[in-house]
Amino acid sequence: MRFHSVSWALVLAASAARNVYAVSIYDVCTVSYVNASLPQEVTYLGTTPVTILPSSIQVNPVINNTVSGASFFPDAEFDYCNVTFAYTHTGRNDSVQVTYWLPAPTSFKNRYLATGGGGYAINSGIGNTGSLPGGVIYGAVAGATDGGFGSFSNNFDSVYIIQNGTVDLESLFMFGYQAIHELTLLGQLFTQSFFNMSDDKLYSYYQGCSEGGRDGWSQVQRFTDFDGVITGAPAFRFSFQQVQHLYSNIVQQTLDYYPPACELQKILNETLAFCDPLDGLTDGVVARTDLCKLQFNTSSIVGKSYYCPATPEFLGFPPAPAWPEQNGTVAAEGVEVANTIIDGLHDTDGKRVYLSYQPSSIFADGYTSYNTTSSEWGLYINSFGSEFVARYLELLDTSTLPNLDGVTYDTLKKWIIEGWKKYEDTLQTTWPDLTEYHDSGGKILHFHGESDFSIPTASSVRYHESVRSIMYSNLTYNESTEALGDWYRLYLVPGAQHCAPNAYEPNGPFPQTNLGVLIEWVENGVVPVTLNATHLAGDKVGENAQICAWPLRPLWDVDGNMDCVFDQASIDTWVYDFDSFKLPVY
Repeated sequence: MRFHSVSWALVLAASAARNVYAVSIYDVCTVSYVNASLPQEVTYLGTTPVTILPSSIQVNPVINNTVSGASFFPDAEFDYCNVTFAYTHTGRNDSVQVTYWLPAPTSFKNRYLATGGGGYAINSGIGNTGSLPGGVIYGAVAGATDGGFGSFSNNFDSVYIIQNGTVDLESLFMFGYQAIHELTLLGQLFTQSFFNMSDDKLYSYYQGCSEGGRDGWSQVQRFTDFDGVITGAPAFRFSFQQVQHLYSNIVQQTLDYYPPACELQKILNETLAFCDPLDGLTDGVVARTDLCKLQFNTSSIVGKSYYCPATPEFLGFPPAPAWPEQNGTVAAEGVEVANTIIDGLHDTDGKRVYLSYQPSSIFADGYTSYNTTSSEWGLYINSFGSEFVARYLELLDTSTLPNLDGVTYDTLKKWIIEGWKKYEDTLQTTWPDLTEYHDSGGKILHFHGESDFSIPTASSVRYHESVRSIMYSNLTYNESTEALGDWYRLYLVPGAQHCAPNAYEPNGPFPQTNLGVLIEWVENGVVPVTLNATHLAGDKVGENAQICAWPLRPLWDVDGNMDCVFDQASIDTWVYDFDSFKLPVY
């Protein structure tokens, strides 16, 4: 596999010269001004020309827009110009919609921000709850794409299967990497023209989490479009990641024990209580899940009582079925299920296939369902894993598997290999040689919640270590870590769940100002030795905190002061040997 940078050849329509930009957003936020600022045809080398459709242009100014309560940007009020238009690839008869929020001319700071999606969505929404406000707040034009899937609310999985056994490969390429790249290059050209930047430097950034994190790595591993990239909890190693969602189900099926939801919750609660003070600070946050793995004896939970009230079905994230009122005691079988889930997938020969979640994470993949007729607990098949197998491996126009009958650990390994082969050049997204991006001067801020229940935190550690060992194989561990840290840093966020603060560990901080930190690193050379974070809930809401850069781990002294320490035994708990495969797993 080899990736190439691309450039764009431009054919720009003649337009009136605009020597200075207007002082008012109303002067520039018009269809005529936007149309004159857009490239009329852009050739994406290696594929087909891209032509903007003038009739699709929609423009409107938004004044005094207010955003609050977001995890990835601070509260703010701002004006922006909302621009949406579509373009087509010559010969494809397609239509790709993009939207850009442009700050008022007096607030623009020579910055552009591309954003990604989540799950099978290629964007995280285009309103105040999406990613775009985070760019405008920092004086950047912020962009999002629909990938050509029909609308901003349509996901990749709704267009990939044409009919059973037949797929739309162009949609795969767009979702895999091409749409974000086109969004970026169009957005850069549009920004430079709209604000009459001439030869001024335009700083380009990317920010995303989950699928959005994978989106970011898809760009870093192929192109050099960005000066800085934020990749949160990335859903890379795609086949492993999606099949992993079924692992908890197969653990329960193999061990023939389906823990009541409240039993798993009790196991989590006892884990949090024991592991909280191991980092030196008793605050309801497990900041050292590695010490938790080393020191907590889960057999101590057996026989402890639990109680949970009835709960209705929850269709949010993660989804959960309706549960009745529950009370009982933790069984040895329940602890065995929990331990096996945390240990990670092995084949029938005992060789490791993949890693799993940290012990402070909720058992979302292991939720069980209650049969009101038989009064028994049974499988609740994980929707992410089910859809991946049905739609992306079996190529069926469905998002569900009818059952998991006959599925074993070896079946999961087989599915992982099948998806690995099928999507290695599009969705796997673990190419470890980032020399071209490094040589371009780009910076990478990579973060992952330590209590992530959807994408294992150790997944990010493995990729970071893959890049370190590939790019600096001639250096010692400490030397290579220091060299990599000059331009790529990984931070494990204590207590955080999947791309968000954690209701079970509300006192944990969250890195709300990542884009500001990255801007300081890129534009002013301020290296984020620790990552700035904010307590968004809990006892210290509004207070600042700092997060250690991997491989250093947080440890508090008796006076409540944190230090970032090197602990080899702890580091070793994050490192795995995937001896079930003959090929390297980056």
